[in-house]
Amino acid sequence: MTTTILPTTNETWGFWGSMGYTTADQSQAWALATTAIAKATDGTPEAVRTFLDSRHGRHFADDVASELFNRRTLAEAVDAAVATWMAWKIDKQTQREYGIPRGLPYLTGWVIHHQIQAEMTE
Repeated sequence: MTTTILPTTNETWGFWGSMGYTTADQSQAWALATTAIAKATDGTPEAVRTFLDSRHGRHFADDVASELFNRRTLAEAVDAAVATWMAWKIDKQTQREYGIPRGLPYLTGWVIHHQIQAEMTE
């Protein structure tokens, strides 16, 4: 499966901006994260980009950065962050506040949420 990697629309904040504070190459980190998230969630390129450009993308970048600090390669760090976010589940409060179905993997839920947000602004 080939993943379309859309460029960030938020170079200051989100995943891209946060990765700028690490030693990792932002372009490589973006490509690896986009590919891994799309594969794990079946999210559209637009949904993955919107997720990564959001505050949730910044939090995802924080987890990647933590893994880099633990001496993982960039690819390993991204994969570890994806695994962590897929293991977490959407809880009752998030379901109530955002309408994301409870019990979904956290990463999948937020990518779907951002896909809907992106479609509503088109």
